[in-house]
Amino acid sequence: MTEAGLIMIFVFGAFIFADDPMIKVMGFALTFGVLVDAFLIRMTLAPAIMAVLGRSAWYLPKWLDNVMPNVDIEGESIMKELEQSKVNKGQFKKKSQEAVES
Repeated sequence: MTEAGLIMIFVFGAFIFADDPMIKVMGFALTFGVLVDAFLIRMTLAPAIMAVLGRSAWYLPKWLDNVMPNVDIEGESIMKELEQSKVNKGQFKKKSQEAVES
């Protein structure tokens, strides 16, 4: 995160040396904004606030948890469904064999 901030600071800071005054102002404003965001907010305030809040910093209200979609990147839900379908097929085979035998 800090490295990306430094790169952006240097790139936007280079705009300060342009001839057009509007480009200079934009370069200065973007450089200052990234500097404050990367170093003051993300490296100082955010960790301090999370340390003060402790576990409550990670609290997710139930209503929000119900509204948010369940994103399964790793595919665990698919694996559970496959295992469940294997179990169900095994039970179906046992029941059909019992029906044939009787």
